[in-house]
Amino acid sequence: MRICIVGCGAVGSLFAANLARLDDVEVWAYDLSREHVDAINANGLHLSGAGDVVGHPRATSDAAGLPPCDFGIVATKAMHTSAAIAATAHAFADGCVATVQNGLGNEEAIAEHVARVIRGTTFPAGKILAPGRVQWDVKGDTTIGPFEPSPAPFAEIERLADACSRAGMPTIAVEDARGPQWRKVIFNASTNPIGALTGLTHGRLCERPDLRALVSRLVDEGKAVAAAQGIELDADPEALIDHAARPDVAYGHKASMLQDVEARRTTEIDYLNGGIVRVGREHDVPTPLNQAIWALVKGVEDSWTK
Repeated sequence: MRICIVGCGAVGSLFAANLARLDDVEVWAYDLSREHVDAINANGLHLSGAGDVVGHPRATSDAAGLPPCDFGIVATKAMHTSAAIAATAHAFADGCVATVQNGLGNEEAIAEHVARVIRGTTFPAGKILAPGRVQWDVKGDTTIGPFEPSPAPFAEIERLADACSRAGMPTIAVEDARGPQWRKVIFNASTNPIGALTGLTHGRLCERPDLRALVSRLVDEGKAVAAAQGIELDADPEALIDHAARPDVAYGHKASMLQDVEARRTTEIDYLNGGIVRVGREHDVPTPLNQAIWALVKGVEDSWTK
């Protein structure tokens, strides 16, 4: 089996390093950072923190050099999905491509370039420490299933889930992955931007009753939008938020959006709160708090350039 990780940032690196330890899987890692690619090829991909792993995927920043692959796992930021899959689609002419990204709209972007798409969501998280080195902050499960308009065969989805699970990234194959995806979208849209706007880690923002109440109101809007689409969440986002706030889970974790704000990088706000607002409009569900949070984070982004 040959798997290509498209986008070897923190989450992509977690999959690449762990999968590369399997004897029956050949792993390629595609990333635009030449320093990261060179470090991986020279010394391997090192994970530390929640798990200490050294994997040796074949890394490249030349998409044209990718061989045919059975599977792709897209792990770029949502705003880079279209460019990344357009560059790498030739490698998946006969394969299946999964997304493990944040936000809404990634499957649709992938389906414009490949025929067999896997809807996915993942909870492991971390951050890049240096080229070739990643801190693994949070462990968690991954859920994958067919993307309904352009589905991958379920047997192939199960095959990918098996490989990821054997590699130490627990992955479940389900017939309908919309519930897990929307649970994660609601979780992220309710907590990540609050952390980005306040500078607080997940656990610290949950300790403030005023902020925790705001999180719950954002959750309620997201649940209403999911329900309007007939999507049944696989679990309550509120329970996940409280679980993640525990000291032994993600109390001190800086969400990816806070990491982006601190580095003055474009955030994924358009695909999280912005996505909830857009889908809410399509189904006549009001989402004023998500609209306000979206505007505030966009204002922070504008402050860096204007």
